[in-house]
Amino acid sequence: MEAAYQTVWAHAQNATVSFLPNTNYFGVLDMIKASQPQLSYAEQLWSAWYAWWQNDVIATGVMSFLLHEIVYFGRCLPWMIVDRIPYFHRWKLQDAKVPSAAEQWQCTRLVLLSHFTVELPQIWLFHPMCEYFGLQVGVPFPGALKMAYQIALFFVMEDTFHYWAHRALHWGPLYKHIHKIHHQFSAPFGLAAEYAHPAEVMILGMGTVGSPILYCALTKDLHIVTVYAWIVLRLFQAVDAHSGYDFPWGLRTFVPFWSGADHHDYHHQAFVNCYSTSFRWWDHFLGTDKKYKAYRAKQAAEKQAQTALKAQKKGQ
Repeated sequence: MEAAYQTVWAHAQNATVSFLPNTNYFGVLDMIKASQPQLSYAEQLWSAWYAWWQNDVIATGVMSFLLHEIVYFGRCLPWMIVDRIPYFHRWKLQDAKVPSAAEQWQCTRLVLLSHFTVELPQIWLFHPMCEYFGLQVGVPFPGALKMAYQIALFFVMEDTFHYWAHRALHWGPLYKHIHKIHHQFSAPFGLAAEYAHPAEVMILGMGTVGSPILYCALTKDLHIVTVYAWIVLRLFQAVDAHSGYDFPWGLRTFVPFWSGADHHDYHHQAFVNCYSTSFRWWDHFLGTDKKYKAYRAKQAAEKQAQTALKAQKKGQ
């Protein structure tokens, strides 16, 4: 892993501009552009980042933490705006249960505390783990097709782990002492995706981080930029699943086995069923979605009856 910035350092030393210890990031970037024009702009930005820090552990740690915070809260923001626009409430899964500013602030405080006390230390351990298992950090980046099939596999692996770990957290003592905190909001909203006990953050986080680490340990063929792309998509999935909205243009409409908010919202509402994260197949084949299906069928029948009644009144 140290070779990542050492290689860049060697190129920079051969450049026409001398590399100085106090050179800022953009100065290093200019040197990388001059010494490695064959790289894409994204790869040049990446190389300059590691060369500027001159310490892979710090470079990876800072980038990982910033990525997580920016993506998580950045994805939550649109849902906070949607909650304040009445037009979108027609697609709210639990009618009239819009989170108050006090609830959102309560949630944000615990999430931030968890990020800085539980997740930050784990993030700083991420680079040594990557180094041990042979995760690649240098350039060039892997091809898009390779990244796509690896990320698809991580979704399947994480969903499987999450299903069983989540079911376990609903066992009496584990639910009472750990998972109950996450169920404080029976009508979830985006910020509540990571509102959880520190133990739960670590347990369920094993599926997100452990899936690529296991893949890398077995294949020795994984780049950290693929892991970052996976983390971004996983955060989007988690926040969206807790959004409380089921839009007709959502992914579930086009991918029938995608869980989406429709699936997970019921889990928070009823405290049972629908233990998966991304896909519906584990719940379907193991029968842990029967109550969910019955409830949604009842809702559909009631809606159909109301529509028929309105049509009848209109025709009179």
